[in-house]
Amino acid sequence: MPTAFRRTAVARIGLRPGDRVLEIGCGTGRNLPFLRDAVGAAGRVYGVDFSSGMLARAGELVRRNDWSNVELTQADAADYRAPEPLDAVMFGLSYNTMPHHRAVLARALDMLRPGGSLVIMDAKLPPGIGGKLVLPFSIWLMKHTVLGNPHIRPWEHLAPLVDGFEMEEFLFGSYYVCRGTKRAG
Repeated sequence: MPTAFRRTAVARIGLRPGDRVLEIGCGTGRNLPFLRDAVGAAGRVYGVDFSSGMLARAGELVRRNDWSNVELTQADAADYRAPEPLDAVMFGLSYNTMPHHRAVLARALDMLRPGGSLVIMDAKLPPGIGGKLVLPFSIWLMKHTVLGNPHIRPWEHLAPLVDGFEMEEFLFGSYYVCRGTKRAG
């Protein structure tokens, strides 16, 4: 995953200094520096991941940088509850890896304050003949790694639940960022 794409995804959240943000499926913490920079020292970054091994690597990053405002939790994202209302939630290459992704999306929206931003950053098969050619290899790869299900379309799940839905594609449609804001009331 290109670093510039991660930076772009975090920018699309629209974070401000002092905001509280959660990354669902934070993995080894590759998005944490961008989230931490966006909310500043006065903000708060939460990360949740099911994998203790990946979370241990993220924890090393947090300790190495002495980020006192970054809190990591090992948990199933469907069961996780942030300790305070959130201004934003980000799924960073994780939505398609969760078998209960719709339940996790509902939980994420529940933790967001009205007007809060939700972003899903992930990879997908490119459109057209290119996607058809790589589909067999992609399915094999995903079955042998944690890369997720190539048939899940998170944008179709998110769009009807939020206001201001937007989607951008990058690198010939192989990566995307979709976002929206939680409706009031």
